[in-house]
Amino acid sequence: MMSTANIIRFGLVGIVWLALCYLFLSRMQRVTLVGLFPIIASGIIIFVPMYKKYIKKDP
Repeated sequence: MMSTANIIRFGLVGIVWLALCYLFLSRMQRVTLVGLFPIIASGIIIFVPMYKKYIKKDP
């Protein structure tokens, strides 16, 4: 079970990441795969280690 602090941390990181993605997409003239790749890569870099550390606890 995740503690309240970890839930708040996930929420804040998610909100900041979504805001930055929105800013990035709003500045693009056309949405292309080359433009979407940094968003997808940053999501993987940010959220996969957090998931492994706080949610998926190996025995």
